[in-house]
Amino acid sequence: MDSLLKHMVDMTGHRDHTMLDISVISAVQELACASRARVLTLADVCGHLYVRSRAVVMAGQPARMEEQQDLTSPGEPIANYPVLAGCIARHEAFAEQVDAGGTRTLWLPIWLGDHDTADTCLEIVNPTPYSPATIHVIGGIVSVYRNFQNLLDYSERDSLTGLLNRKTFDDQLAKMLLASSIEQDALALPPGEPERRQHTEQEQQWLAVIDVDHFKHVNDRFGHLYGDEVLILIANLLTSSFRAQDRVFRFGGEEFVVLLRSTTQDNAHKIIDRFRMNVEQHDFPQVGKVTVSIGFVAISASEAPVVILGRADQALYFAKGHGRNMTCHYDELVGSGLLHAVESNDTAEFF
Repeated sequence: MDSLLKHMVDMTGHRDHTMLDISVISAVQELACASRARVLTLADVCGHLYVRSRAVVMAGQPARMEEQQDLTSPGEPIANYPVLAGCIARHEAFAEQVDAGGTRTLWLPIWLGDHDTADTCLEIVNPTPYSPATIHVIGGIVSVYRNFQNLLDYSERDSLTGLLNRKTFDDQLAKMLLASSIEQDALALPPGEPERRQHTEQEQQWLAVIDVDHFKHVNDRFGHLYGDEVLILIANLLTSSFRAQDRVFRFGGEEFVVLLRSTTQDNAHKIIDRFRMNVEQHDFPQVGKVTVSIGFVAISASEAPVVILGRADQALYFAKGHGRNMTCHYDELVGSGLLHAVESNDTAEFF
């Protein structure tokens, strides 16, 4: 009972989806004595459902967020999980599978509303049967997780696209800057000590600003209903194109922002431009083809948020003014002389 209460306090003490995921799989893994527990993302891409792991905990190891290895794929087709696919299709509360070796896998979709949609599912793998008491306790944890996730979504997410909203961005960027600052302090060397190269020295955090090209033309020609559908489909492509540890926001109108965590410049450019190409290749109902322009910049813990966002905006405006449907890196533009650095007033209020 003490362990259960501890996990409940831990889960409800977070105001962050990542930490909430870590807490819930840690709780169900310990209480079920499971060999593995995962939080799965269920992503609908062009009418097809895909499964992607976003957090995992193994017995005896700490829980962690998972890195997406194949950046070109939204995940595994749900057809690879036929028992889970049937559970989703029938809108059931849970499904269990026993393989030939006796290992049991329990799936618990996190249903939103009246079992209309589920974009998250818990997966628990155990070599021994689950007792009715264990399933009852896990069901209670799932209910708390679902309710708290819904509360976070209500305050943090955009009502049209389901992406994180603008007011959440400030807090997320502040956390990223703080983490970068702490990491830099940890790597700082005492005076006179020789430099020690770290294998992560090329890793960096990135901010990308995305704008839908000619979106006013879409609204004027096809109407706001189709304009909203374009925004929803682009939000779906954002979710499937970026990794579980990245954060995607709708800033308002046709503008989106992405925070990319711990990746090199080459990988960041590849990840961001992959999304641009996914949009370019997508057929939007009635509207046809739509493109986006993107500007991105490295995040420095020594810079104010308004400076970082301003530089990404400068790269975005360069892309918009030089043909659109482009991904532009601020430092590359400045280094090649195509863009002149403009100092921002870093004492201004961010919004």
